[in-house]
Amino acid sequence: MERRTVGAAALEVGAIGLGCMPMSWAYSASQQDGESSLRTLHTALDRGCTLLDTADMYGPFTNELLIRRVLKERRADAFVSTKGGLLVGDQHIVANGRPGYVKRACDASLRRLRTEVIDLYQLHRADPEVPVEETWGAMAELVAAGKVRALGLCAMGARADRRPAHRRSGGSMHESTLRQLARIQQIFPVSSVQAELSVWSREALDGLLPWCEARGVGFLAAMPLGNGYLTGTLTPGSGFEPDDIRARHPRFTAEMMAANQPIVAGLRRTAGRHGAATTPAQVALAWLLAQGRHVVPVPGTKKERWASENASAADLVLTAEDLAEIGALPLGQGSWD
Repeated sequence: MERRTVGAAALEVGAIGLGCMPMSWAYSASQQDGESSLRTLHTALDRGCTLLDTADMYGPFTNELLIRRVLKERRADAFVSTKGGLLVGDQHIVANGRPGYVKRACDASLRRLRTEVIDLYQLHRADPEVPVEETWGAMAELVAAGKVRALGLCAMGARADRRPAHRRSGGSMHESTLRQLARIQQIFPVSSVQAELSVWSREALDGLLPWCEARGVGFLAAMPLGNGYLTGTLTPGSGFEPDDIRARHPRFTAEMMAANQPIVAGLRRTAGRHGAATTPAQVALAWLLAQGRHVVPVPGTKKERWASENASAADLVLTAEDLAEIGALPLGQGSWD
């Protein structure tokens, strides 16, 4: 697989990564299978998807423990990206960017992963009660101590505060992230920014991605397949188990799924021009790869089949006609927060 560079530390990863969250958190707990997930991790590494993206909150904690099992055998093959700075409560998630906490969280991740160094350590959310410079300064000390190789900022829900996620509103989270990036870049180099970017959610094209390109910062495209919607395997009326985040997500109501079908239809048309074996998901990932040399999509899955299919997207080259057609597709309807 093609290799791409992640930021200031000039670290190389496969062009497509693997989001490990679905193996332990946010999707149906009844369908979690550690052995199956372990096979998926091996398949991804075999196919060149070296970036394994996790976080301490996934589980919480159990996702890192799962990844430890593959690292035991294949640490040299993997690029480990984990995150700290969020606490999972009984009712909601809160940010904690206090320097002491961030350092302890990193040490705990190192122990769970049983690795001497984390390749990329990301601030999962900026804490509105702690100056981001203080948090970032503590993270820079982790690099100086040899515990972390590079630092990144996760811009997923950059408005995160001490209210439940479903009650937050107002302002562009990417505008907030750009202000944070300008501040922390003066303290220690930012190697990556992780934010949502996909065919149906393109806000990052207007600010975050150009910022990263201008500075050689890696862009990790989160939710590149729209939580599974852009694969074309979900249809209006698809049922989700109660513990699946999509069961209560505004974009996954039957009405919104029906309204967004033209996006999937467009991806299918493009896929059809590249052969019967090409899928909408592969087209969606190839579109992301075409957005810049520093873009690394991180599709999440717990199944070998999808990990292998996603990896094959790295070999799909879209034409100018393809890109123009995809760019003309409508954006996703329905609120995302």
